[in-house]
Amino acid sequence: MGELKTRPTTASVSGFLAQQADARRADCEAVLRMMEAATGERAEMWGAAIVGFGRFAYVDSAKKTREWPLVGFSPRKNDLTLYLMPGFDGCAESLAKLGRHKTGKSCLYLKRLADVDAGVLRELIERSVQAMAPQRIRR
Repeated sequence: MGELKTRPTTASVSGFLAQQADARRADCEAVLRMMEAATGERAEMWGAAIVGFGRFAYVDSAKKTREWPLVGFSPRKNDLTLYLMPGFDGCAESLAKLGRHKTGKSCLYLKRLADVDAGVLRELIERSVQAMAPQRIRR
């Protein structure tokens, strides 16, 4: 396995968000505030399209130690994708209360922030940060 393509960059988060359509940008800014509050970390760009907060370490299949954002999001064409590790086991009750969404292994897909309960979303983000605390890299 070679080097990861998705790594922290020095690109401007505000510049990246400014490129989004107004409604999507407003959703991104709200999620940014939630993730900053949950992690106590400033946002940084990971690759060209992921806004990440904090870092955690993991060992990949090639036994290399890698870093990934503690939590993050990316405004994609069809959805606002939130990256919430380690996934959603034990979250059925919260997800049932969240509102309109889809999930992948560690991804939460939202069409619009207005479609979900902001308090429940905040809880899911905070739960993710707490779950990853043992692997968190403090800087």
